[in-house]
Amino acid sequence: MESRIALSVLEALILGYLLGSIPFGLILTRLAGTRDIRSIGSGNIGATNVLRTGRKDLAAATLLLDGLKGTAAVLLAGYLWGIDGAVAAACGAFVGHVFPVWLGFRGGKGVATYLGCLLGIYWPAGLIFAVAWLVIAFSTRYSSLSALVASLVSPAALLLAGQTEAAAVFIVLTVALWLTHRANIGRLLGRTEGKIGQAS
Repeated sequence: MESRIALSVLEALILGYLLGSIPFGLILTRLAGTRDIRSIGSGNIGATNVLRTGRKDLAAATLLLDGLKGTAAVLLAGYLWGIDGAVAAACGAFVGHVFPVWLGFRGGKGVATYLGCLLGIYWPAGLIFAVAWLVIAFSTRYSSLSALVASLVSPAALLLAGQTEAAAVFIVLTVALWLTHRANIGRLLGRTEGKIGQAS
C-alpha cells in the first residue's frame, strides 16, 4: 500500500513537472517574432518579462497559460491519485516552470504557475492570492512585491479553510517563490526594482 502511494506521488510529480516545464512565454514570443525574452529584462520566461517586449497581448496569454498548466496538472493528478497526487503535481509544476529541462533548467519565477496550482487545489485561496496581488500591484506597481505579499497570504488561507496538507505544501512553495525572487527583494530594498510596464 505504501509503495503504491509512493509510486502515485512520483507519477504525479513527473506529470506536474512535464506540464509545468512548457515554456509558454518563450513559445508565444517566438511565434510572434519578437526578441528572445531571455535576452531582455530579467531574462526569465514569465509574463512580466514578456510584457517588456511591449506586447501586452502576449504577456496576458503567457500569464493565462502559465497559470492553466499548473491548474491542469493539479486537477488531472487529483482525479487520478487524490489529494496526495494533487499536491505532488503542484510541486512538480512549480519546479518544472522554474527549472525546465528543455531550457537548461532556466525558466521563470513561478508566480502564475503557483497561482494556477492554488486555484486547482482550493480556488478560494487562489482568489485571495489574486486579490492581494492586484491590491499591491495597483498601489505600488511592483509585480515582484505583489507576488511576495500574495504568497504569504495563501498558506494562511488554506490553513483557515482546513486544507492542512495543501497549506504545508504551499508554505514550501512560498519559500521557493521567495528564493526565485531574491534578486528582486534586493532591488526592492535598494529602491531600484523596475515597475510594471516600465521598459527594460
